[in-house]
Amino acid sequence: MASLSMAPVNIFKHGADEEKAETARLSSFIGAIAIGDLVKSTLGPKGMDKILLSGAKGGSVTVTNDGATILKSIGVDNPAAKVLVDMSKVQDDEVGDGTTSVTVLAAELLREAELLIAKKIHPQTIISGWRKATQAARDALREAAVDHSDDPARFQEDLLNIARTTLSSKLLTHHKDHFSQLAVQAVLRLKGSGNLEAIHVIKKLGGSLTDSYLDEGFLLDKRIGVNQPKRLENANILIANTGMDTDKIKVFGSRVRVDSTAKVAEIEMAEKEKMKEKVDRILKHGINCFINRQLIYNYPEQLFAQAGVMAIEHADFAGVERLALVTGGEITSTFDHPEMVKLGHCKLIEEVMIGEDTLIHFSGVAMGEACTVVLRGATQQILDEAERSLHDALCVLAQTVKEPRTIYGGGCSEMLMAKVVSDLANRTPGKEAVAMESFAKALRMLPTIIADNAGYDSADLVAQLRAAHQENKTTFGLNMSEGVVGNMAELGVTESFQVKRQMLLSASEAAEMILRVDNIIKAAPRKRVPDHHPC
Repeated sequence: MASLSMAPVNIFKHGADEEKAETARLSSFIGAIAIGDLVKSTLGPKGMDKILLSGAKGGSVTVTNDGATILKSIGVDNPAAKVLVDMSKVQDDEVGDGTTSVTVLAAELLREAELLIAKKIHPQTIISGWRKATQAARDALREAAVDHSDDPARFQEDLLNIARTTLSSKLLTHHKDHFSQLAVQAVLRLKGSGNLEAIHVIKKLGGSLTDSYLDEGFLLDKRIGVNQPKRLENANILIANTGMDTDKIKVFGSRVRVDSTAKVAEIEMAEKEKMKEKVDRILKHGINCFINRQLIYNYPEQLFAQAGVMAIEHADFAGVERLALVTGGEITSTFDHPEMVKLGHCKLIEEVMIGEDTLIHFSGVAMGEACTVVLRGATQQILDEAERSLHDALCVLAQTVKEPRTIYGGGCSEMLMAKVVSDLANRTPGKEAVAMESFAKALRMLPTIIADNAGYDSADLVAQLRAAHQENKTTFGLNMSEGVVGNMAELGVTESFQVKRQMLLSASEAAEMILRVDNIIKAAPRKRVPDHHPC
């Protein structure tokens, strides 16, 4: 019996795979650390960019240093790596920035955990130490946070500093003053609502990044129909998603047999009458501007022109939704009850030229906070990356308006948290102290990587920064333009408290989750069977 019980028993289906204990843990660590190493070089104001080439035919090229974009675009097979990718997506959705920092911090925590497990410290002991360290770091961060929301001038300066700090690690770093002004103006127009849908970003090739500007109003990348008014004051707008191309019978598979061409003309006349009736129903709404999600064919366009109504066709769906939001209208599909339809309103609609393109400009819209950012640039890749950078800045600013506390950047807050955690480790008996010290070491790795990416001597700079924090110079961080340790309060390197807090919590939770794993079971792949009954 003994020999039978010692024989290995496979309880899984054929083709299923299992990794146990040390192998599973090592596999998780290697995957997560590899993801951290991949995005590590993009961290900080001197971080490098990555080129992402899609596998599709004609392969689109993306040039970026945005952690979330890089991780979203790469296909990963390792389960621990997938956890970090998902975590960076959550960071991006939640606060809009800090996606690279959160991934690097989680990877560094796991790098430290690997060394502790090699010293035979149990994962649960490490987790227990990390939890206490996270709480201490969070409290230190809260105490260091500054709130200037009661002083509008200082708060606006804070917002500008946050925008500059966010953009300094992006493509827009050389024009950060221009774009930070632009982002702060756009967010302050929202009057605290934080609804970024009201900020529309349009990308137009040509010119340079410095030609980008903020337009107070709404721009739609379409043209006004033929023979229709090109300028309209006090517009009543009907926004619709309806077929205006009924010049053919649309019953699928239908055939119409006629015995003379006169009958064909009759059918065409009936179609025209039907279309004319529909246009009349639309005109009964008392409108002077009709915007449709779908095409408007020549005949209805002609009818609108005769009625002196501006008709705009084929507006993209995102454009129509945003237009409905900012003009205060609703998207309509049926026109039998004009009294139930909510029209959009604006003071002026006119055509404007940007570069060589004609766009439609809506000014004096019902939603006063609506605005459009027009981005100009030499290549499509530059425009895409500029949009991603600006989106990050807008998200962080919108978060800061809601949660006005700020902290200092440049590795200052990480060093501050590391000092508090190290002090706690010194006072804690037992193995948990070792785990806490590893947490502090992982936090100190962020300023180290920032200095390494800038090509400076990270060991020297981080040692100086650590010594400054020991002397209670709690506003000191890394000045990467000079390669020295400096006072972040004087340099204006400010970050959002919300972003830093989210980074700390997300990274520690993700690392903790991966550390708990001691078994990886992969399901058996589904067998492909030939289809004997094709439809």
